[in-house]
Amino acid sequence: MKTKLTKNLESTLYQYCKEQGSYVVEEVSMPDDKGIVDTLSYQQLRNDQIEWRCYELKVTKSDFHSKAKLSFIGNYNYFVLPQKLFEEVADEIPSHIGVLIYRAFDKKAMEASPQTLVAPGFLTIAKKAQFQELQVDEKQLTSHFVASLFREVDKAKKVEKGLQLYSEDRLFKELKKRQKAGYDVYNPDNNLYDRFIEETQNDAITALQDELDARNAEYQELKLQLQRLQQPNLEDKI
Repeated sequence: MKTKLTKNLESTLYQYCKEQGSYVVEEVSMPDDKGIVDTLSYQQLRNDQIEWRCYELKVTKSDFHSKAKLSFIGNYNYFVLPQKLFEEVADEIPSHIGVLIYRAFDKKAMEASPQTLVAPGFLTIAKKAQFQELQVDEKQLTSHFVASLFREVDKAKKVEKGLQLYSEDRLFKELKKRQKAGYDVYNPDNNLYDRFIEETQNDAITALQDELDARNAEYQELKLQLQRLQQPNLEDKI
């Protein structure tokens, strides 16, 4: 599960790469069992060369010392770290690996900004990465990059389509599961299940009332028509 700080680093890095004119995607599995890189960017240079950059995001010292494989297979490779963590592990970073430092924007400054900020913070280069030859086959890497892009597009389309993708049975099971987890007896408004039932009942009452109003209006119209039909007969009797 990603922490809020990790997500902030990720979204800030995404915007940073976009501003550099790169295509970027998160969590890309590497060819030849080289692990999974947190963020991979692809940039087309003017001389028709392609530049690959790998970014590994770390937010704690234990995270930095994790046994998970570091997928530094790109032409340029970077750690993305908060300032405090960088100060703690600076001596452990290999000479050819670069470092980007994350700093969060001040909340008051964000609120006072005339424009909506697209990222929660900004990145500065604390240490430049040194160039290296690509450590995997470029065709295979491109294939993995495209597959990861497709994954993100597919996720976005599912979000756009929303709940219509799921069967009623699955939705019902999910609703029951959430109803059981942490049910608040004393504050029903806090429970998704109770809110759903209440809104469903209110919708049903509203629909029935609308139907009743429509039937009543139809009845009144028929009554008026009947009165008009009876009016000539009354005049003949007079």
